[in-house]
Amino acid sequence: MKKISIIFIFSLVLTNVFGQYEKDMNSILIDLEITSGKQRIVLTENRHFEAPNWSRDGAYFIINSNGKLEKISLNGDNLGLIPTGFAENCNNDHGLTFDGKTLIISHNDKTVSDGANSRIFILPEKGGTPTLVTNNFPSYWHGVSPDGKKLVYCAERNGNWDVYQIDRDGKNETQLTNSEGLDDGPEYSYDGQWIYFNSHRTGRMHIYRMKPDGTHQEQLTFDDFDNWFPHPSPDNKTVAYISYLKDQKGAHPFGKDVKIRLLEIETGETKDLTDVFFGGQGSLNVHSWSPDGKHLAFVKYK
Repeated sequence: MKKISIIFIFSLVLTNVFGQYEKDMNSILIDLEITSGKQRIVLTENRHFEAPNWSRDGAYFIINSNGKLEKISLNGDNLGLIPTGFAENCNNDHGLTFDGKTLIISHNDKTVSDGANSRIFILPEKGGTPTLVTNNFPSYWHGVSPDGKKLVYCAERNGNWDVYQIDRDGKNETQLTNSEGLDDGPEYSYDGQWIYFNSHRTGRMHIYRMKPDGTHQEQLTFDDFDNWFPHPSPDNKTVAYISYLKDQKGAHPFGKDVKIRLLEIETGETKDLTDVFFGGQGSLNVHSWSPDGKHLAFVKYK
């Protein structure tokens, strides 16, 4: 039997869930202060939005909703859509290069397939006509090297989901992981020395890291949570990530009990940054540290 794309199945399920609950669902954008744990509500709206990025200059947030990207001020004012041309089906894997000049998006491109068809594009930070980076699909962007020359992403090739790297001009797609099970969420550290990612290779989702060439892969979390989407801090000392309380069998669904945790890289110690909240898919998918490393943005739902 031909293997069906896991992420495509997730998208169908999520479409049904959001269609059922959208009228009764509030999305809440939170500014979390790391040291104190204080949570400031930036925006609450009766609709579904996801995956906040903090702009590299700290001036605004980027969220996605209904296939579009929007800018939100630090005070919760909607600053309007980011023009993305033909890319009107953006999913929640998006973000900015370290210099803040280039926006990277994952667009569900129906011109190539009706199934799992996400491809990665780049465009100016203020918007414009997207330029294709990944000819192959599905490809879901997550990280960029500090010099902006290489992108890392989760992709399905030959029936397996692994971490890949590609030059910004779309050349030299390189496979970095090859384990059985899903490898996802790759993100460069600020010093460019490591790529952090999550993997289901042990039968439970945990946080890992590797060198930019794919060598020295090492597991960093060993608890009973399902740990997803590691985001290294600007000072390279910690990694923030989201944890499902229960085993999700390699999935990252919406509408589950989760919490955000922090890993101290040098000691391996972990701690909770939040209490348990209703969230999951869409809460902390992409890089969302403030430039000074003192705050983290995420979304919870009600």
